[in-house]
Amino acid sequence: MQVILLERVAKLGQMGEVVDVKPGFARNYLLPQGKALSASAQNISDFEGRKAQLEADNLETRNEAEKMAEKLNDQQFIVIRQASDAGALYGSVSTRDAADAATENGFSLNRKQVSLARPIKELGLHEVIVSLHPEVEAVIQLNVARSPEEAELQATGKSIQDAAAEAEEAADFEIAELFDDIGAAASDDEDLAEAVEDILPDAEDSADADAEKSDDI
Repeated sequence: MQVILLERVAKLGQMGEVVDVKPGFARNYLLPQGKALSASAQNISDFEGRKAQLEADNLETRNEAEKMAEKLNDQQFIVIRQASDAGALYGSVSTRDAADAATENGFSLNRKQVSLARPIKELGLHEVIVSLHPEVEAVIQLNVARSPEEAELQATGKSIQDAAAEAEEAADFEIAELFDDIGAAASDDEDLAEAVEDILPDAEDSADADAEKSDDI
């Protein structure tokens, strides 16, 4: 089926181009979304009459989208979810969740503008593409964490696994130091015992000598 595009459509064509598409794609997406018209002679003629206005409208909306993209690019939004200690979510983060997180922070988005290659199913930082206009995209970051404190940690570039590993290393180090202290204390006790043993024979000899003198008297 041939359609004439009323705006740029990714991987399909630019505004005004007549392209071949599958009938189902046209009926279920392009035509109801107002992105194209069937390429009849009448529709092509009508498009040519509206082309200048459509291009002007497109330029205006693109400029607005570019301004929003400047503000939105590299923004990070926190999404709190329950997850296992290994970081696997009990559920997933969807396009709607991403749009809601941005909207709650002052950026009006809907889920259809958000693109995810697949649902997010683990904790961490995830880059998400947002389509603000057929010709303008922004990239945001979702900070998916179990708590605001974990989100703050992840924002520094550390994962919960990194934090757990550091905590385990610190605990191992403290245990090793404790055993070193115990070993040192035991060594000191042994040194003291040896010193006492060195002194005691002399003291015993002296006591025996005194006893012998006493007997002589």
